[in-house]
Amino acid sequence: MPQVDVFRPRPGFGYVRTLSQHEELPLLRDHLLRLDSESRHDRFNGFLDDGFIERYAAKCAADGTVIVAYMENGIVRGAAELHPPEQSDDGLPEVAFSVETCVRRRGVGSLLFERVISEARWKGYRKLRVTTGAQNHAMRALAAKFGAHLVFSHGESTGTIDLMQQPQDELAKIVIDTPIAAARAIFNLNRACWKLVSRMYATKRAA
Repeated sequence: MPQVDVFRPRPGFGYVRTLSQHEELPLLRDHLLRLDSESRHDRFNGFLDDGFIERYAAKCAADGTVIVAYMENGIVRGAAELHPPEQSDDGLPEVAFSVETCVRRRGVGSLLFERVISEARWKGYRKLRVTTGAQNHAMRALAAKFGAHLVFSHGESTGTIDLMQQPQDELAKIVIDTPIAAARAIFNLNRACWKLVSRMYATKRAA
C-alpha cells in the first residue's frame, strides 16, 4: 500500500515529499546545479560541469529513479535518490544524497534517509547500496548511523544497508507532502471517527 501522509514537523519551514518523475524534473535539476563546487565534487565524484548534471537529471527522470526531496517555498534544497537495481552492476538498488549548504546542520539528511529507506521497503528491497565521496565526512557519518559499513575504493566510500535490520519506525514512513494534505488527512480521520460513532449510536437505538 502507498504511504499515508500525516503531520510531522520539519526543520525550518520545509517538508519532505516524493517528486513526480517527469513533471518535476526541473526541480531536481535546479537543485543539483545550485550545489557548490565542493558539494558537486562529493556528489558526483569529481564531475562538475553543468551539462553533465543536466544529463544526469534527465536520466533520473527516465530510468525509474525515485526522488525524495526536502523542499522550502517550492524549491528543492535537498534530495535523496533511490536508483533501481537494474541500474547497478551488483543488482542492488543504490541511494545517493545531496543537501545545499543553506539547509545543512538542520537534520535534513536524516529526514531524507528515513524517507528513502521507507520507499525502499515499500518496493520490497532488502538491501541498499550507498556511495559517497571519500571526503564527504557528514554523509559518511550519516550512512554509518543507518547501519552502512563503508569501504574506500576508487576515490569513493561505498557500502550496503541491510533493511531487515533497520528499526520499524512508523514515523519514517508517513511523511507529510504539503500542509494542505495534512489538513485533509486530519479532516478525513475526524470524519471517519464521527461516522463510526454515529453508526454505533444508531445501532444502539435500534436495539
